[in-house]
Amino acid sequence: MSLWQKAIEDAVQKTKANIGKFGGLFPHVSENGKYILNDNCDWTEGFWSGMLWLCYEHTKDEAFREAAVQTVESFKKRLEAHRVLDHHDIGFLYSLSAKAQWIIERDPAAKQLALEAADVMMRRWRPKGRYIQAWGPEGDPENGGRIIIDCMMNLPLLYWAYDQTGNKEYLDVAVTHADKSRRFLVRGDDSSYHTFYFDQETGESLRGGTHQGYRDASTWTRGQAWGIYGFALSYRYTKNPLYLETSRRMARYFLERLPEDDVVYWDFDAPVTPETKRDSSASAIASAGLVELLSHLNAEDADRAFLEDGLHRSMKSLVENYSTIGQPDAEGLLEHGSYSVRGGSAPDDYMIWGDYYYLEALLRMEKGIAGYWYERS
Repeated sequence: MSLWQKAIEDAVQKTKANIGKFGGLFPHVSENGKYILNDNCDWTEGFWSGMLWLCYEHTKDEAFREAAVQTVESFKKRLEAHRVLDHHDIGFLYSLSAKAQWIIERDPAAKQLALEAADVMMRRWRPKGRYIQAWGPEGDPENGGRIIIDCMMNLPLLYWAYDQTGNKEYLDVAVTHADKSRRFLVRGDDSSYHTFYFDQETGESLRGGTHQGYRDASTWTRGQAWGIYGFALSYRYTKNPLYLETSRRMARYFLERLPEDDVVYWDFDAPVTPETKRDSSASAIASAGLVELLSHLNAEDADRAFLEDGLHRSMKSLVENYSTIGQPDAEGLLEHGSYSVRGGSAPDDYMIWGDYYYLEALLRMEKGIAGYWYERS
């Protein structure tokens, strides 16, 4: 059994055990080795749904499908009630739940739910500034002009909606936001701002900033990882070579700064001491993004060997040094993830998004099972 196969088997077993442990609630981050469980009310619930769909695709075990379908029903109720959807993370929520069910089963109700979610995301578009507002209500004095690099992973819901409906407004908004993100969130040295501010009335650029990074001018590793994957997905949909080049350059920046054990600290600019926190979830996201990036590069590409080596080194370390293999009762798949070191929130714990991207990367590398960010041919 290969290292990847061993890790997949462990992840599937733990995910199945967690169905009973979670009892219809959604894991978020952990405390004292146990996942904190939420109702469907945060930005992270889609990752649990996505893990269930991935495990179902891999095993065809109906227990995974039944649990996954229940999560989609929960997302339907959340949309109908308009519960806590006043942010940009609609793609994280509905791509991995409703859209996943459509991709796997061609369920028309799931497709309709995902399209309705895309319409909710479109309400975050601010035509004056020409960006998708990350957080808060329109006109909010603090966040009304703010974009965030994480949103690159939510744009695929809009690209997909365009493909399904032919409504070009979805595509235009996604491309305009991706272009603005590339121009203002990605720096000249290929590092990234976490967030950027614009004048709400004129769209004039104001300044870069952070919400969870070490400082405004630093490079938060999870943000860099979102960029690697997100720009590669924008390339998949648009074939704009600038997006592919941006993903490639951000990947090189990430891999060139891996520490000795090949799993990143929480921020590339944070001082490294024995107490500095890692973020295994950032390395998991970057690994999944590297798989996507590599799928668009030919065998002779000058960067291919470097990127493949970085991918395998990162994943090998995640499996051997950060996974909970050998801990049969563990709820999480990866230890030493950080939610917000700066904010003191779960700085060294399980992260459900880390678990999701770790599993996605493993399944894509070993079995060819992709995530649910795009329509499969």
